[in-house]
Amino acid sequence: MAKKKSEKKISIIVPCYNEEEALPFFYEEITKTLSSFEEDYEVILVNDGSKDKTLEEMKKMAEKDKHITYLSFSRNFGKESAMYAGICNATGDYVGFIDADLQHPPILLKQMLEALESGEYDCAACRRVSRTGDSKIRTWFARKFYQIINLISDAQMVDGAGDYRLMTRDMADAIISMSEYNRFSKGIFSWVGFKTYWIDYENVERVAGKTSWSFFGLVKYAIDGIVNFSNAPLDLASFFGSITTVFAFIYLIFIIIKYALFGDPVQGWPTLICVILLMGGMQLFALGIIGQYMGKTYMEVKNRPHYIISESNKKEIKKIR
Repeated sequence: MAKKKSEKKISIIVPCYNEEEALPFFYEEITKTLSSFEEDYEVILVNDGSKDKTLEEMKKMAEKDKHITYLSFSRNFGKESAMYAGICNATGDYVGFIDADLQHPPILLKQMLEALESGEYDCAACRRVSRTGDSKIRTWFARKFYQIINLISDAQMVDGAGDYRLMTRDMADAIISMSEYNRFSKGIFSWVGFKTYWIDYENVERVAGKTSWSFFGLVKYAIDGIVNFSNAPLDLASFFGSITTVFAFIYLIFIIIKYALFGDPVQGWPTLICVILLMGGMQLFALGIIGQYMGKTYMEVKNRPHYIISESNKKEIKKIR
């Protein structure tokens, strides 16, 4: 007897950048998992300006499988834009994100779907409980980032949480409504609220290919997250400025009294150079912080599209948003 199909649909979004080697393995695993569900499904592959044959692999999959939709950007816009393009074009009742390198085990989707269908949760997300394969310094910085961002931001982020998650249509629509150009999805997932069910899993190595994330790329991504979801750096610059002014004023009074009462001349050159270097460094530090926020604001007010889709196997898509 054939299994009764549910009227609901699952949309799985897969951002891809130079994933030619991993995609065949991913396709086999994701279709095996999703075809076992009662729900209908679609897999949205987003080609983020790959330089290898990622797009060709996507086309092959789309030709043989009606569940596959591919969106190909006109250039590399970044993973955040790829995720946004995917969610804007997803048609499912449940919408999820997963990486193509199989570091996000597709088998966990079953547990995530069960959590959502219970009606108790709006989102089911996975978090790594280990960082096997990562260097010690990378692991240390990652943990410190979560500690800092949770201390200074309203958006509380779970250590080890990634983009691998499945959510209801209501939560997906809430994320789409946050159309800011400077996107940091980990913060957005937290900021929109909704009740999340967490699933722990051990870190998994890539099935093929190489990661496009360098250490400095991750540092820049972390800075983007802090700037996008906290004013603490600006407060820190103001605090340093205020403290420096107070100490400078106290020191000025001390010098005046020292000279007026004791006739003791001020030792000049070493003290002057130290003060100049200190003040100059603090000013540049504060200007750098202000520059980060001004740069983000500049990108927002230009109102450029998040992405431009140059090619797809579907006609009913939002090519620019």
